[in-house]
Amino acid sequence: KTGSMTGYALLNVLSSMFQGKGLFAKKSIKKGDTIFTERPLVSAQFLWNELYKYKACEYCLRALETAEENARRLSGNPALSLPHAELCCVHPELHQACPQCQVMYCSSECRQAAADQYHKVLCLGPSQDDPNHPINKLKNTWRSMHYPPETSSIMLMAKMVAAVKQAKDKAHWQKLFSHFCSRTANEEEEIAHKLLGEQFRGQLAVLNGLFTAALYDDHLSRWFVPEGFCSLFALVGTNGQGIGTSSLSQWVHGCDALELPAQQRAQLDSFIDQLYRDIEKETGDFLNCEGSGLFLLQSSCNHSCIPNAEASFPDNNFLLHLSALSDISPGEEICISYLECCQRDRSRHSRHKILRENYLFICSCPKCVSQMDEPDLTSEEEEEEEEGEAEGETEGDEMEDEMTDV
Repeated sequence: KTGSMTGYALLNVLSSMFQGKGLFAKKSIKKGDTIFTERPLVSAQFLWNELYKYKACEYCLRALETAEENARRLSGNPALSLPHAELCCVHPELHQACPQCQVMYCSSECRQAAADQYHKVLCLGPSQDDPNHPINKLKNTWRSMHYPPETSSIMLMAKMVAAVKQAKDKAHWQKLFSHFCSRTANEEEEIAHKLLGEQFRGQLAVLNGLFTAALYDDHLSRWFVPEGFCSLFALVGTNGQGIGTSSLSQWVHGCDALELPAQQRAQLDSFIDQLYRDIEKETGDFLNCEGSGLFLLQSSCNHSCIPNAEASFPDNNFLLHLSALSDISPGEEICISYLECCQRDRSRHSRHKILRENYLFICSCPKCVSQMDEPDLTSEEEEEEEEGEAEGETEGDEMEDEMTDV
């Protein structure tokens, strides 16, 4: 399958020359309802996440560690034993490796799906750990330019190329990818994607050269010239949906659903709370296997700073569930937020800065319209005004975000 979905009967995908695509409800949708589920056309684990031993299925990104293995690694406690271990949904006995390169999959079905779609092109065989292999050069260069927190992966672009190269019907796959917006700038608003500016031109040229050396194909020659490569870069940057999977999180949800006597419930909740405190102390905020994917239907959802829907990955794999955050009426547009949860509470100016630089538009949602009279200050600048002299930490964090986000 090239990306399947359920729930499509509830929806209309409409296009306009002014706003691009939008997703609208055909029928009433209740708060909490799953609007649709969808598989990505392609997905890829983030490269630093993979390097730091977050083990995920190369195809569906399902976490491969058991909940107990995951908890032991994240907490730094190799002797940790989880209660109710039977709630773990990971089945190591089903895992399979590619016989040539030893890349791991959660099942024979995923291994075969990857081989059928793109892995024959990307399989490195015995050169899997050879730093001089062109694909490994590309990966290592990407890592040297794009540090955590990661928001995209050059391997998402590589899988797009590999899928077309491997396909019998190459035009079909190219048409699928053409549905995604790939503009590098918004000429009407004079906005350019922040990583396609002059200061990054040298890095893009290096990546373009390595990408071409590793993957060039005559059918896709336009993707390898500088302008086409920038468009591909922008496509992945503006359409890639973050994916997070965690066997530990699934175990916790399983524990939450248990019907237990009050004392046992209190003990279990206390154990889980302490576990997360230990993990935060040892590992920080990086708990999940993380990656991104290209979802055809989800990419039609426009942004709102007060969204009525949100994406999640409750199955511990790349299957996206779009759920309603509020009741949605027939004809109403279904909007998600392109911002992280913590970013939604920032000032209108801060939100606009993130959306301009990453998604090339100026938001005019009801929340932004209601805040039009606010001063054009970032949240950091507002805090500096309130606190007096700032110590420069927030400015440094913002600069780091700008250099690492795609």
